[in-house]
Amino acid sequence: MNTALPYDMLIVGSGPAGQKAAVQAAQSGKTVALIERTRELGGSCVHRGTIPSKTLRENALRVRNMRLNAALANFELPEDIELATLIDRLNEVLLAHDSYMRRQLERNDVELVHGRATFLSATEIEVTSVTGDHTTYCSENILIATGSHPRHPSNIPIDHEYLFDSDSILSMMYLPKSLLVLGGGVIASEYASIFQALGVAVTMIDKYPRPLGFLDSDLTDTFVSGFEHMGGTWLGETRVVSAQWNGVDAVVIETAEGQKIEGEKLLCAAGRVANVKELKIENAGLALNESGLITVDSQLNTSVPGIFAAGDVIGPPSLASASMEQGRRAACHALGIDPGIMHHTIPVGIYSIPELSSVGVSEKQARQEHGDVLVGIAKFDEIARGQISGIQDGMLKIVSDPQGEKLLGVMIVGEGATELIHIGQMALLNNANVDVFVESIFNFPTLAEAYRAAALEIIRQRK
Repeated sequence: MNTALPYDMLIVGSGPAGQKAAVQAAQSGKTVALIERTRELGGSCVHRGTIPSKTLRENALRVRNMRLNAALANFELPEDIELATLIDRLNEVLLAHDSYMRRQLERNDVELVHGRATFLSATEIEVTSVTGDHTTYCSENILIATGSHPRHPSNIPIDHEYLFDSDSILSMMYLPKSLLVLGGGVIASEYASIFQALGVAVTMIDKYPRPLGFLDSDLTDTFVSGFEHMGGTWLGETRVVSAQWNGVDAVVIETAEGQKIEGEKLLCAAGRVANVKELKIENAGLALNESGLITVDSQLNTSVPGIFAAGDVIGPPSLASASMEQGRRAACHALGIDPGIMHHTIPVGIYSIPELSSVGVSEKQARQEHGDVLVGIAKFDEIARGQISGIQDGMLKIVSDPQGEKLLGVMIVGEGATELIHIGQMALLNNANVDVFVESIFNFPTLAEAYRAAALEIIRQRK
């Protein structure tokens, strides 16, 4: 008889949400089992998404900078360069990250279970090991943190050889001469600009007029301008009817507008859906929503008492940083621990070239909610550090209330944006007025000085 092994909390998935949930629950003195299907820890974030793409981005920036300084370095990228060469430090980074996560779980006495999880009921999970052995675990508190996988539209036959999704794009053997990117979201924008910086002729195609539509138009205009300045092509308001490998030398796209567009390879970045295929959530009384994700409330509860969900499996913002906090909070809610105040000032980081980041509300949202808000903008090429570094495509924008006092949001585009944004985040978390940026003394020369310049612009507009 297979007797269920009891735990205070069961967690399925070892990505950012699952890992932080496990550590939180274990540090609260609870018995915790973390179930992971693959041998590696970290999920898509570590192995197919965030870390690999950012590793490639770092090398893309090096390549771009060497090209910009070609007169000094006489640099030229070989035409037949292997993609693996451009992410040569990836294995080193992954091993270091995997080792760190294992030590953290061991230190906190989290039971790591390797196998495929399947719900038997709302409180029981069966785990099938690689050798086919079955073990049943039970708990009154279960967290689903299984992440997501790329959505494949029916008219885009992904074959992972010529037509790729965002999980397989880095499996390309060689850097192509041209790349078609379908989509205008975060993943599409990041990969499109990274490959363009590497010298690939990238055409970005989407049905919306601008990419990254949740940001203010002046930020997306700066991104598009930077992308096109590198040689990229943006095609907005273009609907893709079909995409096929022609069997010879190109992927051919047909659009609803009657265009035929060719590229050596294609990346489809059309959103993501929850990883629950093997989990059989229906056995626990759960179902996916119309977006292919698990619906939760503000405390990460699913529709079934005792079952929580966090991370990409519940959908946007689908950021590793947000997933970590969701996991921690889900564990707290499950175990009756006060998780502290839930701040809604989660910074958004987009690792495109140029980088983008925002925190708080956008100018568009602020105008809808507060009316005639005041806005201060500082261009990086007007800041001493920007001039020294030759940064052309960058700006920092502060949005305040109509009186020019209360800080509502900060948006940045340009290199260093994802680091600089934390200054604005701290100000928002402390309900600081715009004046705090003027009263602060920033190092000189730094891009952070842009905060002071933008704040002064708002103060100048006060009545």
